[in-house]
Amino acid sequence: MDSLIAESANVIDGATSISYTGRRLSERVERAAEASDSVRYGTVLALTPLSVAGVMRFLGVWASRRPIALVDANTPREHLGELVWRYQPVLITGVRDPEVHHGLGVPFDGYVEREHDGLGPCWERLAPPDHRPDPELGLLLSTSGSTGSPKLVRLPRTAVVSNARAIAKALEIGPADVAATCLPLFYSYGLSVLTSHLAAGAAVVVVDGGVLSRGFWDAAAAHKVTSLSGVPYSYQLLDRMRWEPSASPGVRVLTQAGGQLAPELIAAFDRKMEAVGGRMYVMWGQTEAAARMTVLPSCLTRTRLGSVGVPVEGGRITIEPPDAPGRDVAPGTIGEVVYRGPNVMWGYAESSADLADRDLVGGTLRTGDLGRLDEDGYLWLIGRLRRIAKVFGNRVSLDDVERLLAPLGEFAAVSRYDQVVVVGEAVDGQGRRTVLDALSRGLRLDRSGFVVESVDALPRLPNGKVDYRTLDREGTR
Repeated sequence: MDSLIAESANVIDGATSISYTGRRLSERVERAAEASDSVRYGTVLALTPLSVAGVMRFLGVWASRRPIALVDANTPREHLGELVWRYQPVLITGVRDPEVHHGLGVPFDGYVEREHDGLGPCWERLAPPDHRPDPELGLLLSTSGSTGSPKLVRLPRTAVVSNARAIAKALEIGPADVAATCLPLFYSYGLSVLTSHLAAGAAVVVVDGGVLSRGFWDAAAAHKVTSLSGVPYSYQLLDRMRWEPSASPGVRVLTQAGGQLAPELIAAFDRKMEAVGGRMYVMWGQTEAAARMTVLPSCLTRTRLGSVGVPVEGGRITIEPPDAPGRDVAPGTIGEVVYRGPNVMWGYAESSADLADRDLVGGTLRTGDLGRLDEDGYLWLIGRLRRIAKVFGNRVSLDDVERLLAPLGEFAAVSRYDQVVVVGEAVDGQGRRTVLDALSRGLRLDRSGFVVESVDALPRLPNGKVDYRTLDREGTR
């Protein structure tokens, strides 16, 4: 069985308070599935806003057993055109959604606009695609929520379902739980919040705007939301807002993934939740694993502060030398984190021909993350394997640079030519001198190897992570 919807699952429209559960939910999903089935078999490319319509389109296409690629509703036409050219979707959904603010204009060459009951206005491909996708291929996502690369992650149906159920079990999600859509659905973590709750028979309040929106908090209060999920940036915003559980009395669970949150913030939010009998979970994952691989049990947040926990059910982690794959190292030794489990992707795709391939990685994901396992099997992440710069011939970890500067504020480090460029928000002259002193002293390298730049706001991806691609636009090496 690869259904993502348990019998008691509930999708609630945060704007209208309309609830879709039981027969009402199944009828909406069936209508979308029938519309998907009305066209020839192939991939569906879904422009996916945070809306009930976006959720129903995803669930309907999933029920029709067709691969679905979820992309940002505001993907620029030129980038959308490249995705269409590469992957030859038989349907493009969401083309007239009100959330598509910039407008897409007329259909692409070879497509015609048609209304499909259950899916809404779609662009339908007139010619069959050159390649038939594998029938067990379920989901296509861009890594990290970025729309800057046409390469997509190929996730089989079994990977999506197994991870949804494993997460539901690890987080103890049950039918009484109510989650809110704090993150985009085209981002693997945001989609995982949806699928794990629906698979457990819980409720999901679909509301746009995030934690800075009054409408978000109004919907959370009206529908008695019990859990909030966020990336590090989400919790930085909540910290700046001085959020307290008393402001959202129903919230009893916080979950965090999508990057490493500062230990002091983890501890602070853990204390807030413990004071009201709630729980704080720290997790780690990647889009390539559909999308969460480890969970730190909430009871250990304080005693293992900084760890991202143990693998979810069915998963296994080893630490291997980057230059000797397949060879385990002793506990405590730093190496590349390798994950094995049923939720691992089949590989990447760069064209429609790749969608016909089956599993090319054998359930093994070399994550590119550096980490270590302690004696009890808990994972501690150190940084990225390839986030390395050279300064005066010395290898410098850009992750180490950011950690070194964390007490001074949030900074993003990139490599440009033979220097490390550190970018921060509203850094004045004294701030630059302080940063350069900290880098020179902490890394034992001359200050001339570093440049400090100031911006009004760090560029961010839809998932809240720093957009290093934008910061790298001058070229890196």
